[in-house]
Formats: sequence, C-alpha cells, structure tokens
Amino acid sequence: MRIAAPALVALVALAMWQGLVVAYEIPPYLVPSPLAVLRTLVTDRLLLLDSLGVTLGIALTALAISIVLGVFVALVFVQSRWIEMSLFPYAVLLQVTPIVAIAPLIIIWVKDTRIALVVCAVVVAIFPIISNTTLGMRSVDPGLLNLFRKCRASCPTSSAVCASRAVSR
Repeated sequence: MRIAAPALVALVALAMWQGLVVAYEIPPYLVPSPLAVLRTLVTDRLLLLDSLGVTLGIALTALAISIVLGVFVALVFVQSRWIEMSLFPYAVLLQVTPIVAIAPLIIIWVKDTRIALVVCAVVVAIFPIISNTTLGMRSVDPGLLNLFRKCRASCPTSSAVCASRAVSR
C-alpha cells in the first residue's frame, strides 16, 4: 500500500495529462504528452545521457564546493557573535538575490561556461549549508562543551570515555 497508493496517483495524473493533451489538441511545443516525452527519452537516450553526465558533474562539483565553503564560513561564524552578525547579512543577501538576475553577469565575467554554471549552483546551494551548520553548531549544549573541556577531550574516543566517566559519577 505504501508504494501502490503513490503509484496509482502518478498513473492517474499521467492518464489525465495524456487525455487533456489529446482532447484539447495542445501542440507538443507547449505541453508535450507523456507518450511524446517517453518517445523522446527512448529515441534521444544517448544525447540525454551525455547531458545528464554534464549536469551531474556540475551539480556534484557545486555541492562539494558548497559544503567545504559553507562549513568553513559556519565555523568562522560560530567563533564570535560579532563576526556572525557582521557577515550573516551578506550571506542572506546572496540567498535572496534571484539567480536569474546575476547568472548573466557570472557568465560574462567567467569565460568558461562550466565554471560559470558551477559558480551559479554554488550561489544557490551555499546559504542553506551556512545557516544550518551555524545553527547546528550553536545548538550544542554548553554543559557538554564544558565537560569535554574539563576532560581535555580531543578525539571522539576520548570524548566518549570522558562522557561515560561523567555519567557514572
């Protein structure tokens, strides 16, 4: 039932889509029918697989860069509230700026198209990483931090030993 219900909804939606396209004779350049999409997927599969490879490469590269930069920026933010309050508005500004407004500028400034696309994807992906990592690091229980400092915890193994000692006391 867990898979059957969503699958049934998808089939009904596809059937309705196909029926509406045929009934209203909607041109395929406006809204292609599901059957036209399936035919295109089969006939142009090699071209689409090449494009998928390029897209995945750009997306995964941007994700890796966003994770590294986002975690680094979050680490800088949690060092002091003053640093966070000074720089966080710029991260928010980067997030609320529509990518379609700055993408043409990025493409003009960065001559290599793939690099420009990676930069655009990083701009989109980095803010959630910065904000959620900062929030996660700020939400650590101060009592645990003090406990680990007292025990001079430096690695996960010593931290676990220190915590278990504190619990047993």
